[in-house]
Amino acid sequence: ILGLQDSASPLMEQLIFFHDHALLILVMITVLVGYLMFMLFFNNYVNRFLLHGQLIEMIWTILPAIILLFIALPSLRLLYLLDEINEPSVTLKKIGHQWYWSYEYSDFNNIEFDSYMIPTGQLSTDGFRLLNVDNRIVLPMNSQIRILVTAADVIHSWTIPALGVKVDGTPGRLNQTNFFINRPGLFYGQCSEICGANHSFKPIVIESVPVNYFIKWI
Repeated sequence: ILGLQDSASPLMEQLIFFHDHALLILVMITVLVGYLMFMLFFNNYVNRFLLHGQLIEMIWTILPAIILLFIALPSLRLLYLLDEINEPSVTLKKIGHQWYWSYEYSDFNNIEFDSYMIPTGQLSTDGFRLLNVDNRIVLPMNSQIRILVTAADVIHSWTIPALGVKVDGTPGRLNQTNFFINRPGLFYGQCSEICGANHSFKPIVIESVPVNYFIKWI
């Protein structure tokens, strides 16, 4: 599959926009440089006395700097957007273990559960191999969600591509991020830190539901 997953949060939308913006600039540079290199093969003009050309040297020094500004400024804006923590409606704590995740809903009487990957032999016909879990995370849509991530043994990484979230879980440290899910559905992710032999068997499944369904589930 080429391209990124369809976004399910405003942050992922901004990440996709920035990806397309940077890719457009990259394509323009590649086409220009490729054209110049190609035309060198057909250039018959020779100047034996040309030692320097100050104008062209100024152009090819200043122009890349301006192009880099067009990439750096949106990138910095996005970096600050990703770090912005708004007033959360729900706080979810995640603890990485070898080889499963533990979750705590500390706002709701400390609901806790572990989430293991379902073995291939026990999968239902509509399940995804190496991605389905026995206990999904249920979260309300159209609500600000705060995520606290840590680990019990080695460094893990809690990653959901459709939400634009990737947070490292480090032993002895509590990392924080937030996201806003703007549509219902199932969103899959995996541990994206090389935390050992079975790190790819630590899937994550978020079930996004309307707020009233979430309250009933709680």
